[in-house]
Amino acid sequence: MTDWTFHRDQIRTFRFVRSRFDARTGVAQLIYVFDDGPELVETVTVPGAPFVMDDARAAAAQRALRLLHLIAGVSYYKAAVPAEIRIEDEGIDAATAALLELIYRNGLGEFAYRNGLELRDRIRFPALLPSPPGRGAGGEGRGDSAVSDAVSVESEPSPQPLSRGERGLPAALGLRPHALVAIGGGKDSLVSIEALRGAGVEQTVTWIGGSQLIAACAARTGLPTLNIGRQLAPQLFDFNRRGAWNGHIPVTAVNSAILAFAAVLLGVNQVVFSNERSASYGSLIPGTGEVNHQWSKGWAFEAAFGEHLQRHVAADLDYYSLLRPLSELAVARQFAKSDRYDDCFSSCNRNFHILGERPTSRWCGVCPKCLFVFLALAPFLPKLRLVGIVGRNLLDDPDLIPGYDALLEFGNHKPFECVGEGRESRAAMAALAQRPEWREDAVIKRFAKLIAPQLDPAELAVEPLLALHDERRIPAALWERLRDRFAA
Repeated sequence: MTDWTFHRDQIRTFRFVRSRFDARTGVAQLIYVFDDGPELVETVTVPGAPFVMDDARAAAAQRALRLLHLIAGVSYYKAAVPAEIRIEDEGIDAATAALLELIYRNGLGEFAYRNGLELRDRIRFPALLPSPPGRGAGGEGRGDSAVSDAVSVESEPSPQPLSRGERGLPAALGLRPHALVAIGGGKDSLVSIEALRGAGVEQTVTWIGGSQLIAACAARTGLPTLNIGRQLAPQLFDFNRRGAWNGHIPVTAVNSAILAFAAVLLGVNQVVFSNERSASYGSLIPGTGEVNHQWSKGWAFEAAFGEHLQRHVAADLDYYSLLRPLSELAVARQFAKSDRYDDCFSSCNRNFHILGERPTSRWCGVCPKCLFVFLALAPFLPKLRLVGIVGRNLLDDPDLIPGYDALLEFGNHKPFECVGEGRESRAAMAALAQRPEWREDAVIKRFAKLIAPQLDPAELAVEPLLALHDERRIPAALWERLRDRFAA
């Protein structure tokens, strides 16, 4: 393929070629190709090898690997968004195709908007197999290749479909009660970790990639840790230099699939994220509608993906967000109860770019995430503590007014960032405008004078936004132990 050159607009087909896993080394390979170009090989490395599994868990690991291969392909597909998608290692059924289309179309919503692309009618996953009876979106109907504990294997079609309970739900694997808890270095995952600790749930703090900031937060928990490696195919960066389409992908969907695969390898029964209910709400763009930067952190993804795992991978594998019933403000209130992580956490997303600038300290102090987290914490933390965490008072800087206006949805739409709803920002500012220690700060003073008079006072109360919602996948017994904690 030495004469093949990436030309974005000439590419016609994106091919899912194969996936394979070597249980001796813990290294999985996910392989993709554009047209007849070179193989794009992504690697995911799960510590703990060699993995020795019985036949049932090895088969479930193969199913989880297949799902990861299909979801992680979004990182490469977006480079050219060709009209044809081809799955070569094994066909998928209509329910699985529907799940993938849901993830790709919605997860690439911001990417499409920013690049002026229309993907709704373009993304079609070919369904070549009949869906098993009684399955919703998310189950495959073919048999599964086993993952060997001694040799590298590739995902290939099974000669005969497996019954798996008359092709109903996959069998429970007898996974042990233990949670892989995703940590991102910010306040949300730390709230989940402490809540699970308080509830007596055995957990391993888990992250993907080499962030030293996340590693420091994970170490501070004092809990067992798991650092999973992910290496993108190196050609992708060359494609970007050659004019590939580029932009935001549903990275939480990819990370969720990686952790689900790791959970099966390790024999544990829970994958826990920390996405609050505010993540389900996007930016309202005039003339376009809602575009959600956080779509794969929202409820629609959580519900579809969690159901798919239990219908396709293992009946006793739970995937859920522990903070789904909470708003961003409710999460901030929980975080404020302890200062354990004040000097190591960061909610500044500039720390986590694959490439590009990083702040010289843990907080850049100018991005939408820094601005929002400072505002969300302000009603619940002493002022000196909050300013000490971030390094300066972001609410007393007139240069940051445009950024705060966007968070308020005042003359602009909500930023394409992992931030709360406009009503949460407005309620937090209204609360601060009543407090002597905050009300003379530049941003708050302007809000009280210019913006608050245009708003309905009945919609500016913080308390209603702290109420718990019922939308959740948290196991019922665990929620019973946590409800009172989160309500206070």
